[in-house]
Amino acid sequence: MLKDITFLRVEDVAVAIVPDNAQDADEGDWRVYLINLKPDAIDSVLITSKGYGTVNGKSVSTTTLRQYIRRIEGMQVVGIELLRRNVCPLNNEFWISFWHQGALYDKKYVFVTNSLVPDNFTLIPLLNQRGVMIR
Repeated sequence: MLKDITFLRVEDVAVAIVPDNAQDADEGDWRVYLINLKPDAIDSVLITSKGYGTVNGKSVSTTTLRQYIRRIEGMQVVGIELLRRNVCPLNNEFWISFWHQGALYDKKYVFVTNSLVPDNFTLIPLLNQRGVMIR
């Protein structure tokens, strides 16, 4: 049945991670946001997140979190998770599925190991904070 569903290319939906303490990105936790840059709403948003990688030569993974948001209006930012500092060295994956104009969309956003650093910061649209964003 899944093979019968056509998944279209995701555009204008982004995931951003910003330091919880804007003064010091090296300390403290981070906030994860889902950003709908479309002019209209997306519906039935399913978010699956997890962390995985290697720390001190050992394979590590976090618990998989799942959440559902009924509707995200156009040009809206929604906070989806607090990312603890100790999982920043991992790959942090956010798999987003949603409905838009009668079609199902699906995209995996992966913030790879050590990508949450000030050198990768950009100004996050609608949020007006600096952080790392995948669009």
